[in-house]
Parts: sequence; C-alpha cells; structure tokens
Amino acid sequence: MRIRLASHADVPAIRACAEASYEKYVGRMGEIPAPMLANFEMLVGDGFVYVANDEGGVLAGFIVFYPRGDHMHLENVAVSPDHQGQGVGGELIAFCEEQARSSGCAAVELYTNEKMSENLTLYPKLGYAETGRGTQHGFHRVFFRKEI
Repeated sequence: MRIRLASHADVPAIRACAEASYEKYVGRMGEIPAPMLANFEMLVGDGFVYVANDEGGVLAGFIVFYPRGDHMHLENVAVSPDHQGQGVGGELIAFCEEQARSSGCAAVELYTNEKMSENLTLYPKLGYAETGRGTQHGFHRVFFRKEI
C-alpha cells in the first residue's frame, strides 16, 4: 500500500470511493452522510487529502485531516468496498497519527455519525476515547480523541 498526497487528478476516484463507502449508511441515517457531500476539489487543493493506492495503482482509500488547535482533526477516512477488511483504513489512520506526531500535535480528534455503529466499536479499539455526543450541522455525531 502506498500513501501519498492527493492531486486534482485523484478527485473523481476519491469521490467514487466516498460514495461507494458511505452508500450503505444512507438508509440507516435517512439522509446522505456528510462525507458524500464533501468539496473534494477544495480539500485536495488545500493539501488535506491523502490517498492509498494498491500495488496496481488503484485507489484503495483516502483520508482527510488537518491541524486544528492542539490536535489533528481527522475529517474523513474511507476505503473502497473492494479493499475493505484488508487493513487499509488502519494504515490510513496510523498515517494521520504519525503526521500529527511529527507536526507536534497533542492528539487526533474525529467524529462519526451515531448511526455508524461499526465506527463506535472500531475507534475505541484503536485507542480513541469518546469525548461527547451532539448534533452538528443536522448530523447526530459522536466525538473521539486519542492522545499521541
């Protein structure tokens, strides 16, 4: 797996990955998840998106993160359905954590939708502690933080 900074040429594949990854949540949430609505052109232009390519150069997943205050904010991580269950998401999150450490951040913070129950068990397994719940931009979110 090769992780690199995304370019504008990656945007269509990033968008397709987001749509395929989050599509399963539309019915569960009763609305389109925020990551499916993201402005990837702007996020890529700002240097906040990294992609993971498999050995054949196919986009396996991506991650969006940026510094915010004392921490790195992990905005979005998605793995294409064809690559799920292969550790791609874990590698992307570990990459974000390493970038946070090297940038002098004290922690990584993220949120997930309360209807994304898989994430509510995954993040604690990765060392993230739940810090709160609330409604933000109409979405019912669960907030997590991991000291690094």
